[in-house]
Amino acid sequence: MSNQQQKTPLYSALKKHHLASPFSFHVPGHKYGMVFPEYAKTDYENLLQLDATELSGLDDLHQPVSVIAEAQKLAAEFYKVDETFFLVNGSTVGNLAMVFATCEENKEVIVQRNCHKSIIHALQLVGATPVFLSPELDPDVRVASYVPYDAVKEAIECYPQATAVILTNPNYYGMSVDLTEIVNIAHRYHIPVLVDEAHGAHFVLGNPFPKTAVACGADVVVQSAHKTLPAMTMGSYLHVNSSLIDKQRLRYFLQVFQSSSPSYPIMASLDLARSYIAGLAKEDLDRIQVQVRLFKELLNEIEGITGVESKDPLIKTDLLKITIQTRSVISGYELQRRLEREGIFTELADPFNVLFVYPLAVLKNIEQVVTKVKRAFSGLRHDERLIHSFEPFSFVTVSSSISYRTLTRLPKKVVSLEEAEGLISAETIIPYPPGIPLLCIGEVIRHEHIERIVELKRHGSHFQGGNYLAFHRIEVFEQ
Repeated sequence: MSNQQQKTPLYSALKKHHLASPFSFHVPGHKYGMVFPEYAKTDYENLLQLDATELSGLDDLHQPVSVIAEAQKLAAEFYKVDETFFLVNGSTVGNLAMVFATCEENKEVIVQRNCHKSIIHALQLVGATPVFLSPELDPDVRVASYVPYDAVKEAIECYPQATAVILTNPNYYGMSVDLTEIVNIAHRYHIPVLVDEAHGAHFVLGNPFPKTAVACGADVVVQSAHKTLPAMTMGSYLHVNSSLIDKQRLRYFLQVFQSSSPSYPIMASLDLARSYIAGLAKEDLDRIQVQVRLFKELLNEIEGITGVESKDPLIKTDLLKITIQTRSVISGYELQRRLEREGIFTELADPFNVLFVYPLAVLKNIEQVVTKVKRAFSGLRHDERLIHSFEPFSFVTVSSSISYRTLTRLPKKVVSLEEAEGLISAETIIPYPPGIPLLCIGEVIRHEHIERIVELKRHGSHFQGGNYLAFHRIEVFEQ
């Protein structure tokens, strides 16, 4: 790591401010932890000492000129981009800002269908016309993965006036592809490529991790630093690396959507996270890689468990994402609940899988974890038929014939799920995690949608949206 990358200008400024023992006659109201419930002070006191506001020497996220500007510049240099912006409202705010900065009302935008809900929300708010592209269905992990190059090329040739191509890479399960060819074809038509790389903030480290979207030439890349780096929840980066992007417009929308009172602890954690990852040596990565492989081997030795990775030659799976499937009579959801009873809390479950997110560090107790996983499986009857009793959900390629603006004015009604087939959904239904809309507002409800909703409900999946699902009903547009 270079001497420059060892610096943490924002964190250091906050620490210096705290050590000066300031008297607070400003917000926030906890006054560096002095005013706080006594029973919780011990838990919060160190963090609250850094919870400042826009004071002299601490800069301003929305008009940075000193320590925040320096911290963002260091991040940009490390990620090899023109400019990096700190995000305190998660990658969601980055997705909103990049869509608003590039897309326009009633104009087409080419979108990977298995995108995060924040992309859908941004398109709805802009009033853009999405051309959704169906992702490949991976037969090994049994989830949606990437959009093939040929599909993107065909869409660009059909809609050369599109304002952007929006991709999600990697997916939640760490399955990533090289986007270089897609970026090149889009740029031939002067179309910017926006990438939600929420799960890839650590890809900058190179091998053994997949290629980052920045290295593929993407114009805007949003990364959730908090997902795999040591940053606080909601801490994210937005990288710009293109002359196709109006940076002033992007800055404006970041100011519109980000809090006017950004969290200094979150921003400082982004500064520290960049310094941490920049300081990882090849030897550190080698040790992590060796331990992850050992962890996978130990899990595979447990009867009834199979570790799965895509065999697609185009896909490279993130080392930190470990997906297991069960060959027992329980679903991924039930396995996750059993693991939680043993004190192991995983990232997500679906009908087939449970996903572990490994830390970017060496753990000291993986044998203890494996023992607990074994206990979670004890006494279960193994049955290979279960994994084949569900069909993985397949997205279809669609382009909306009705604009989002028009949809908001149409009358609605509530019908039973059985009656909904062939009608247009008036709500977006999102199993969470992973936060990928199963059904979007404006989409025609297919039999497959209804089957999957019923199946997910039966297995205890959590939904965002779908206000009437508890009553086996759904809101649709009157036709």
